[in-house]
Amino acid sequence: MIDIPLFPLSSTLMPYGLMPLQIFEQRYLDLVANCMKHGTGFGVVWLRRGVEVAGTGIDTPDLGDYGTYARIVDFDQLPNGLLGITIQGDERFHIGEVWRESDGLVRAQVEMGPSLTSTPMLESWESLTAVLRSLEAHPHVERLNLTVDYSNAWQVAFTLIQLLPFDESIKYELLGADSIDILVRELDILLNQISGED
Repeated sequence: MIDIPLFPLSSTLMPYGLMPLQIFEQRYLDLVANCMKHGTGFGVVWLRRGVEVAGTGIDTPDLGDYGTYARIVDFDQLPNGLLGITIQGDERFHIGEVWRESDGLVRAQVEMGPSLTSTPMLESWESLTAVLRSLEAHPHVERLNLTVDYSNAWQVAFTLIQLLPFDESIKYELLGADSIDILVRELDILLNQISGED
């Protein structure tokens, strides 16, 4: 178990996924500065209910049981004057004890999961590749400058889940998939529902 800072969000960050964030609270500005200085990251955890802003109480937020370790891959000052960062998902982790620091930052003892080893795409999964390639042409996705290894099934599946407008509770459940076969099967069902082929 290791101790890491958490960034609770109403959105779910997937491994390989890219997510832009606006940083304005002092505790998170300090967190970003510390991560940049030491080359470290932080945990992104789905906030089941409520919001996690200006948290000054002693209560800890209602978080998911697992999350994704995030690394900062880009930053810039936004036109509104706020700090903008882009984070990328890395390993998954399970959460143990959670507490709140005096400055409001939430920290936790977590158990890091294994790094995802590249898993070859099967021919029967190629429909996922086609959907992701079509999404890459969308202007919003183009701005993310994705670099996708289309030979890695984990990356194709998780990148798709990050981009598609699934309910966050569904994304959270998919984040916890134990195997690539389960993940692809569930994703395929969801894609069929979207296209009306269920």
